[in-house]
Amino acid sequence: MSSDTLSVAASGAAADAIAAQVPQLVQEKFASRLFAQDPTLWGPAAEAEASKRLSWVGLARSSRPLVEQIETLRKSLQDKGVDHVVLCGMGGSSLAPEVICATAGKELVVLDSSQPDMVRDAVATKLDRTVVVVSSKSGSTVETDSQRRIYEQAFTDAGIDPAERIVVVTDPGSPLDQDARGKGYTVINADPDVGGRYSALTAFGLVPSGLAGVDLGALLDEAEAFTDQLAADDAGNPGLQLGAALGGTSPLRDKILLIDAGTPIKGFGDWAEQLIAESTGKDGKGLLPVVVGAAPAGDLLDDELWVRLVSAGDDDRPEGAATVDVGGSLGASLLLWEVAVAVAGRLIGINPFDQPDVESAKQAARDLMGKGASSTEAPAFTDGAVEVRTVGPDFLGDAKDLPGALQALIAQLPDNGYLAVMAYLDRITDARLGEVREGLARTLGRPVTFGWGPRFLHSTGQYHKGGPGIGVYLQITTEPAQDLPVPGRDFTLGEFIASQAAGDAQVLGDHDRPVLRLHLTDHDAGLAQVEQALRGLTR
Repeated sequence: MSSDTLSVAASGAAADAIAAQVPQLVQEKFASRLFAQDPTLWGPAAEAEASKRLSWVGLARSSRPLVEQIETLRKSLQDKGVDHVVLCGMGGSSLAPEVICATAGKELVVLDSSQPDMVRDAVATKLDRTVVVVSSKSGSTVETDSQRRIYEQAFTDAGIDPAERIVVVTDPGSPLDQDARGKGYTVINADPDVGGRYSALTAFGLVPSGLAGVDLGALLDEAEAFTDQLAADDAGNPGLQLGAALGGTSPLRDKILLIDAGTPIKGFGDWAEQLIAESTGKDGKGLLPVVVGAAPAGDLLDDELWVRLVSAGDDDRPEGAATVDVGGSLGASLLLWEVAVAVAGRLIGINPFDQPDVESAKQAARDLMGKGASSTEAPAFTDGAVEVRTVGPDFLGDAKDLPGALQALIAQLPDNGYLAVMAYLDRITDARLGEVREGLARTLGRPVTFGWGPRFLHSTGQYHKGGPGIGVYLQITTEPAQDLPVPGRDFTLGEFIASQAAGDAQVLGDHDRPVLRLHLTDHDAGLAQVEQALRGLTR
């Protein structure tokens, strides 16, 4: 099998969508107009945003000057014995480097959390050998700003000059850019005309990956090898084909199951999840990506599209009512999916470049922080080590224990709906909780997503609130083993993540989405209790 192949093969409704939609896209010259950065492709309402978000189409070439700059910095750090790379960033700023490094077999610590125990563990590991990449377009992302402040304090306390260990990636002229340069930090600017989830091949994706030892030139070569093909107004354009399969089925199969079917790209589903959900989930429309691992639970549903991520050059043809096989090298795949989601946005009729409901959840969290409040409302009841609360529609009824509350939530699940499990826990030490997703999907016979908070807020969090009102939401929070103050701020990380969880639940409730909030008053006992109740859940 050759790695210089980029392939899309479809069957059933997906093949029908390609046959129905691609000829019109070719006639409209969608691909060439996209690569010419035409902001009118998504309608007048999207034009202003699109006009400053399309530089990603040329990154395989325009990002070349970064390669030598990053490699020089890496060698300088290595000469000083600094080889442990930590990335502080959220959403697209963290998910792309995570995939790039995992696929290349390079170690990168991705700190995309405000959970105090997770942050403390990261800071306590190999600090004497650590370089921290702080990635934020403006610097206003509270998680990233808090992580930066904590690392600055840790370096100072250890007698290490933070200016020697912190590398900042941000837009030119941003507040963070100005502040970091004033402190003498190394600053590498990213292309300001690229949104976060399309930034894989900008400095946001390349700096942490390159410092971790990834061959950036080869990654860009992979993308550049297919740039002309993806820009071609041709029925064989894989970007048009995948975009048509994602957004052009009739009726729309809006649950996109991302299946690992032999791809050597590690964790690609998590990156594609945020690209799809944050780009398409708005205006009551959208595509819900569901990362299912190696195999889905049960048979394909009428509203599902199965996307199998295969090895490049895989010649097996997909079978089934609605299946797409996608294969290619990592660099080519990043660009392919960005094109495809832009196409899907056009077909669905939304602006793929804004994220209004991500901002609403951020504002709700800030409002709660300003009031010094988080989840202080009285619980509906307490069962063992779990406090039970609801937000949105009143659905508990006569439920008086945890299993009953879960059953009451599931009773709200519509026939075309999904369950979202949202865990504001330490995704490293509590990773086993993620294993409940598959069993729940099999039991309920409906798609189930699992997201770590606050990580998912920059991903499926947009779809939860802006997409169709067909979800039910299970939120799990906990008391940290030990809280962590944020230097120079009047809040702790524990207070902040509690406000993020409460703010997200509040916005979901404002959209009339049913939310069951489970708060663990004793982490270990409560988590075991929740796991047991979820395993016993039936619809």
